[in-house]
Amino acid sequence: MIRISDIKLGLDDTESDLRKKVMKKLGVNNVRSLRISKKSIDARRKPDIYYVYSVDVEADNEEKLVKKIRNAQIIEKKPYEFPKNNGTDKTIVIAGTGPAGLMCGLTLAQNGFKVILLERGKCAEDRKKDVDLFWETGSLNAESNVQFGEGGAGTFSDGKLTTGINDFRIQKVLEEFHKHGAPEEILYSAKPHVGTDNLYNMVISIREEIIRLGGEVRFSNKLVNIKTDNGTVCAAVVQGIDGEYEIETENIVLAIGHSARDTFEMLRDININMEQKNFSVGVRIEHIQEMINKSQYGKSHKRLGAADYKMSVHLDNGRGVYTFCMCPGGTVVASASEEGGVVTNGMSYFARDGKNANSALLVGVTPEDFKSSDPLAGMYFQREIEQKAFGICGGNYSAPCQKVGDFLGTESNKDEVLPTYRPGVVWTDMSSIFPEFIVDSLRDALPLMDNKLKGFADANAVMTGPETRSSSPVRLVRDKKTMQSNIKGLYPCGEGAGYAGGIMSAAVDGIKIAEMIAINTSK
Repeated sequence: MIRISDIKLGLDDTESDLRKKVMKKLGVNNVRSLRISKKSIDARRKPDIYYVYSVDVEADNEEKLVKKIRNAQIIEKKPYEFPKNNGTDKTIVIAGTGPAGLMCGLTLAQNGFKVILLERGKCAEDRKKDVDLFWETGSLNAESNVQFGEGGAGTFSDGKLTTGINDFRIQKVLEEFHKHGAPEEILYSAKPHVGTDNLYNMVISIREEIIRLGGEVRFSNKLVNIKTDNGTVCAAVVQGIDGEYEIETENIVLAIGHSARDTFEMLRDININMEQKNFSVGVRIEHIQEMINKSQYGKSHKRLGAADYKMSVHLDNGRGVYTFCMCPGGTVVASASEEGGVVTNGMSYFARDGKNANSALLVGVTPEDFKSSDPLAGMYFQREIEQKAFGICGGNYSAPCQKVGDFLGTESNKDEVLPTYRPGVVWTDMSSIFPEFIVDSLRDALPLMDNKLKGFADANAVMTGPETRSSSPVRLVRDKKTMQSNIKGLYPCGEGAGYAGGIMSAAVDGIKIAEMIAINTSK
């Protein structure tokens, strides 16, 4: 198979034009197959905007053809292979059904292992009802919300599948997601996304396959303790609907997510090794999506989909400020998982057709900011900000909101950007919510980012906060070779454990843990 890269097509060209161009490059009249492996938009030199493709082609005399053209190479696609193992008749317990837990459970079940997935929240169908009720009324279910429930925090997001890691398992994740309902374009898009509407159905389909393969998924069942024998896992203690019970097991996967604060405290109290780590705190910033489109695509913006952006700046005070989890045509959503705290996040449907664009605008936080040796000090730092926002905004899960112009001291006299956060916002001075270093860093960063994306610091853009759950504030330490914690058979996994930063990297980490369990149980 030949992979040909850097094929440029105009905005009006079709896939038929792509095929013709590929055959012309190869100097042939036909090819046996042609498949897009990557598609992106190059808008660096407006108004000269075009699509850039990489394609995989099967043809006769490939070795001879590949020598004719630039940016071409012979490739061999290998299917994903799970490590050879002797198997085990012992149950593997997986705590959490986010991307890490689901992919770990699915991979193990596909290879003959018996798995029980524990999810403290509800199934996707019931979880959605609880989330909708919270957004409409401010009535929070602390065990079924944007953070807790089937699919994890990613279920109520844009479902971005971009990642900074380079791992062969990425293809398996994409293929599984597509098999279970994600759009086909995730297999080749340079910036793939699933959308909340597709994620909802996708996680249900993955759950159903795990069950079909002999696994179990237990909702409203929370891991509350771990029993050990001579430093080795021997049982999971679970709080279920009808009370507490135990599951005998020698292997527990901790795919608990970044918001399982009570579980972090339990793990600390039983002396599981953990450490403070860097994370970020800030706000959600909203603009009119059309303004972003014009800034990114110029006169061609009406012919292209909703534009995104990604920016970062390094300030003189040593802090980094960056945008994260940008949701084109999306909404800012209430994402609390504890009573008495306000948390924001971003969400969009696959069509990305909402009026507003939103993104997290985050300031780096380091352990030096906590002034405590407690490994959970960062978690308590987050909670303090969330509770302050809750109290200032009336104690009903309304969120603090401020126009960028008011925040920067410039004029803001239009209401063209309406906050999308539900159940509602309270217009507030953001400096009353955050520590001074976060406020100062946001003020310094906004004009610098406006230099990169014209209109980003527009006076009438709005900021809603706080955004405190961008990543885990703690890392559950694991051995680099066996991927186990200081307790044999205990596997920290995914974003909550501090080893991932998004849906894709968490899903890949789940597969890695599945492989390691197979290797370790075969010894």
